[in-house]
Amino acid sequence: MSRFRNLLIGAACALALASPVLAQQKTAPEKTGLGRTALPEEVAAWDIDVRPDGQGLPAGKGSVKQGEELYIERCASCHGDFGQGEGRWPVLAGGQGSMKSERPEKTIGSFWPFTSTVFDYIYRAMPYGNARSLTADETYAITAFLLNLNNLVPDDFVLSKENFLKVRLPNEPTFYDDDREQTEKHFWNRTPCMTQCKTEVKVLNRARIVDVTPEEAGRNVRVE
Repeated sequence: MSRFRNLLIGAACALALASPVLAQQKTAPEKTGLGRTALPEEVAAWDIDVRPDGQGLPAGKGSVKQGEELYIERCASCHGDFGQGEGRWPVLAGGQGSMKSERPEKTIGSFWPFTSTVFDYIYRAMPYGNARSLTADETYAITAFLLNLNNLVPDDFVLSKENFLKVRLPNEPTFYDDDREQTEKHFWNRTPCMTQCKTEVKVLNRARIVDVTPEEAGRNVRVE
């Protein structure tokens, strides 16, 4: 009995001694010593985003002709020789005037907002599986060729940092800043209903009947 009592007393003393240490660690944990501050050149290597106003554009230039050669070599296997897309890969050219149709074709020439969007994405993420392998000049050239495929620049066009902002995409005016905090705030409910919000739920149609991508205008699935 005395041995068990001694064990309890010893455990209580150990816990009492450890409590200040644990409390101190909780409020001010010691540094682990892992990692280091990134070097300026390391930050610069990843700081490559390009804004619509041209900020972030690297020095360089590239022609439509140069871009065509690069595109055929590095891009056409996925996007097709004329930007038409291969298999399930994205279509990059065409689709002008299709935005109000039932099946809009969202390409550079029909949907994309800014030339910088094209350049930034290519420079950052393409070609697929080999991102960041293109130089600034090569990216300018491929961007110029894609603009040409969409009939936005002539065959002899040379895209550069100096004339970049002069190229405007057709759908730019339809893009605007997110204004939901002003236009939709009156719909917001700080205490949304989470249970038994409706006395009855009616299924008005089923996907297997109307098809998830209906061919006929006006056919859809609605649940109330």
